[in-house]
Amino acid sequence: MKSWYQQTEGDILENLHVTKDGHTPEAAAELLESKGENVLEAGKRKSTLQVFLSQFADLLVIILIIAAVISAFTGSGESTIVIIAVIILNAILGTVQHKKAEKSLDSLKSLSSPSAKVIRGGRKIEIASKDVVPGDILLLEAGDLVVADGRVLNGYSLQVNESSLTGESTSVDKSEGLIEGEVPLAERSNMVYSSSLVTYGRGVVVVTGTGMDTEIGKIAGLMNATKEKKTPLQVSLDEFSSKLAMVIMVICAIVFALSLYRKMPVLDAMMFAVALAVAAIPEALSSIVTIVQAMGTQKMAKEHAIIKELKAVESLGCVSVICSDKTGTLTQNKMTVQDIYIDGSVIAPEEIDIKKQLHRYLLYDAILTNDSTIVDGKGIGDPTEYALVEMARKIDLPDTAIRDMMPRIEEIPFDSDRKLMTTKYRLHGVPTLLTKGALDVLLERTTRIRTSDGIRELSETDREKILEQNLHFSENGLRVLAFAYREAEENESLSLKSEDDYIFLGLISMIDPPREESAEAVADAKRAGIRPIMITGDHKITATAIARQIGIFEEGDMAVTGPELDAMSDEELDKAITKISVYARVSPENKIRIVDAWQRRGNVVSMTGDGVNDAPALKKADIGVAMGITGTEVSKDAASMILTDDNFATIIKAVANGRNVYRNIKNAIGFLLSGNMAGILSVLYTSLMGLPVPFAPVHLLFINLLTDSLPAIAIGMEPAEKDLLSEEPRDPREGILTKKFMGTILIQGALIATVTMAAFYVGLRQGNSALASTMAFATLTAARLFHGFNCRSKHSIFRIGFSGNWYSLAAFAAGMILLNLVLSVTLLKRLFLVSALTFGQLGMIYFFAIIPTVIIQIYKIICER
Repeated sequence: MKSWYQQTEGDILENLHVTKDGHTPEAAAELLESKGENVLEAGKRKSTLQVFLSQFADLLVIILIIAAVISAFTGSGESTIVIIAVIILNAILGTVQHKKAEKSLDSLKSLSSPSAKVIRGGRKIEIASKDVVPGDILLLEAGDLVVADGRVLNGYSLQVNESSLTGESTSVDKSEGLIEGEVPLAERSNMVYSSSLVTYGRGVVVVTGTGMDTEIGKIAGLMNATKEKKTPLQVSLDEFSSKLAMVIMVICAIVFALSLYRKMPVLDAMMFAVALAVAAIPEALSSIVTIVQAMGTQKMAKEHAIIKELKAVESLGCVSVICSDKTGTLTQNKMTVQDIYIDGSVIAPEEIDIKKQLHRYLLYDAILTNDSTIVDGKGIGDPTEYALVEMARKIDLPDTAIRDMMPRIEEIPFDSDRKLMTTKYRLHGVPTLLTKGALDVLLERTTRIRTSDGIRELSETDREKILEQNLHFSENGLRVLAFAYREAEENESLSLKSEDDYIFLGLISMIDPPREESAEAVADAKRAGIRPIMITGDHKITATAIARQIGIFEEGDMAVTGPELDAMSDEELDKAITKISVYARVSPENKIRIVDAWQRRGNVVSMTGDGVNDAPALKKADIGVAMGITGTEVSKDAASMILTDDNFATIIKAVANGRNVYRNIKNAIGFLLSGNMAGILSVLYTSLMGLPVPFAPVHLLFINLLTDSLPAIAIGMEPAEKDLLSEEPRDPREGILTKKFMGTILIQGALIATVTMAAFYVGLRQGNSALASTMAFATLTAARLFHGFNCRSKHSIFRIGFSGNWYSLAAFAAGMILLNLVLSVTLLKRLFLVSALTFGQLGMIYFFAIIPTVIIQIYKIICER
């Protein structure tokens, strides 16, 4: 069989067993079953065994294995068994967590996967890209990601970027018709390929290949080689952990040398040094950070914000400027036609009379210069366009009937620079250009006007009246589209030069009211120290009216248009940037300039967008936010976050979540490091004072792996506090481990170490080194469990209460049960080298353990007052 690009349209449709009406739903379902989903095979993932074995390639685990070997040589068989068992248990937990993370990532990927518009059974529908099958009739327009390989049946100024396949960065023109002979992929102008981007125009394509049968499928290995990068916080913590490990190794070496100097047996000295290393290294740190971030992304996904990159969770907490699109984000994105200006007067949409030729021409223009439709009550396409379709349907003029009766001959699609869309049809047998667009652009190209009395020259009075009416609509927050037409020559081919010498028909005004929650969300943003900015392609007056309504535009603020912004130098923009709340009629370059100007001031900027032209600005912003409903696949690909409800209020919720995730991570790190600091100080103190070893490695193993992880995760589950949005955004340049933070960790660690050593001395006086070690181990464990409540918040426990985070109570209870089992069950006592305790000694342990928490809570209460 010839290649797809060499076949006629008829042969292709015959070979694929399909017509231009597409597959029936039943045929499509059968093909999906036989051909499989339209997805690329994922890169080879590690097997469960490989993941399990990789858990042992860790500095801590290596130290623990050394500790187990030393324990075996010193005759501590039980200790060796416990250490090996805990290492295996930790590896199992790590493997389970890794597999859960893979599933979580897959579910998030499916949430943000592209969709496709296809014709099935003669109806235009939207489906998930994975459900596309060979023979599907695919509808493409500017901004779409091509989801499968296909042959172009109809191309309307269609241009596609195929850089992912060919490496050629410029867009390629696509058209219908077969190509004779063999040509390389880059020259197959009648084919489109999966993963390429539609940058201009519109096209109808029949799918010829899906999944691994596509051209990109043949080189899928390139995509599978992509590795996930660590987040800035993870990098920072990895650096901290490696530096800490170096310091610990040095201290261990010094302690080992001191022990040998005091004539301690070599194996005992090694055990002492290993105990210190086990006490110091916060092995749960990296996994806790990842778990808390993953839980944060899941929570955000439930609240309509899909985070594509974990680092975006961190960055969200630092956002200080949100540049938001108006339509659909701050407003309801439910455009409805409000008023129509035609024949010199304003009428309601229901007053349109299709018996009048002037009215009919305006309706033709509104419906035919339009790529949207409504299926099962759901608008597919641009909201402004399907508002026009809805208007026509309300007066019993079905768009489908008109389009079937008059097929489109040619078109010049809308773009943000021209602000026009032009199509060519035969109206009453005459070739006619129908155009809609922005009034300021279209009026410049208009020379005549059509009224109920016929066509005449457009006078200055007419022009002023039209502009006056447009101003009136705009001042009331209405969006206005202008409509014009002209008859064309029989053989006239459409080009940009064709858009001239028009006959004015009328204005249609639409309203997209603000979302009910927008005003509250804007108020929350301002309270959080975040500056909301409106950026829109709408008229300046319209934009300002909506911005004033929801609180973005206040007295003394400025509104600037794209051309006014172009006239400003960078220095002038830098001076005015803090006063400008609204940008209207902006170009893609303007958006990048606005982001740039705010970033020069040291701000962390979030930018929303939904179009192809928004992609550069979304990439440039610190947090690019794409619209999940109206957004193009290009914009979603460029963004860090996707809003599944296209709602500004969701961004503010996501910012609050981002701040909370960062705060919880910091609190969890504080909990882990302060507890480890207590262990380090205790071991160092006994070493310097020539006292017996306070902890066996198995004790520290129990604390670090069994009773530390649960409270740290519980701290990561702490809900957001009411005052979270009253704080200023975090400085992104400030590391998590500041001097103040490290000072707090040192003081809290010293407090816990002090009570641990107090219990150690009691044990020495009342018994021997074994009892002293048991009391020190139990006190340190219980004190760290109590300390988990201190680390939940900067506020006292009396202010935040216990009911807000039941996980913290559950973690505390689980830790206490484990500790008491070890202290009371004979088998566990032998395994964990624990001595028998009297009720008095047990009471002493809990008395000492709660002292640091009481002191810290009293300090917090004093600070609050």
